[in-house]
Amino acid sequence: MSTENAGLPANFENPLKVMLREGKFVIGTTVTVPSVETAAQVATLGFDFLWIEMEHSPITLETLRNMILATRGMKAMPIVRVPVNELWTAKRVLDEGALGVIFPFCSTPELARQAVAACKYPPHGRRGSGPGLAAFRWPAAEGYHTFADNNVLVIVIVEQEQALENIDAIAATPGVDVIFVGTSDLSFSMGLRGDSSHPRVQNALKRILAAGKANKKYVGLPVKNSEQLKNYAEQGFQWFQTATELGLMAKGARELLEPLGRAAEALQKGLLY
Repeated sequence: MSTENAGLPANFENPLKVMLREGKFVIGTTVTVPSVETAAQVATLGFDFLWIEMEHSPITLETLRNMILATRGMKAMPIVRVPVNELWTAKRVLDEGALGVIFPFCSTPELARQAVAACKYPPHGRRGSGPGLAAFRWPAAEGYHTFADNNVLVIVIVEQEQALENIDAIAATPGVDVIFVGTSDLSFSMGLRGDSSHPRVQNALKRILAAGKANKKYVGLPVKNSEQLKNYAEQGFQWFQTATELGLMAKGARELLEPLGRAAEALQKGLLY
């Protein structure tokens, strides 16, 4: 039996890019625990992407590599949020096989340009060439360098009032694919302590969405339920971050235990009386 890594189809394109271009929305779940088994399991559930969290979690580069390898053959694309917008942080996760990088606190056009440069090889950017591990995860016929420049997603997060002042210039940055609104941090920046439903935050969302559409950028935000997703999708948002794997576990436990608890209580009463 051959031990060679099977190549990608000749016409392969990042499914997230295809869906966004076609006007569809994409939905991802967030992975926060350093568990390869959990990442592999969640990748089979039907989500379009895994938001692998390295800003607010203990996930290490070594664990990340194993998580990314575990997604081979599964629907969900591995997208990684790095802890800081730096060339080297993006380089490390891309060389491990991430198919997109989420950059936090991109509040200026300079930071947006730096995010793009970190994800593109020269002459389009400043990514260093060392693609051995990434090429094993993505064995493209045209070679990994060209594949990566065409398929890696660049996602910048707007989560400070300063970013609102610069939103048109950020949205106009060539190479940015998605503008993601960190609604919680944005509300904190506004002095609203996490109140994402406040009219000031909602008005900011409209402003960011308008800037994105004017510059042909996709715009996204976190959603908690189907009602929120429907509301924001109808407005024109296309990229949605949903619950963490721990949130999904808690939700599943509640859905199981609440009816069991009611049944047990009823049975207990019957036995006692």
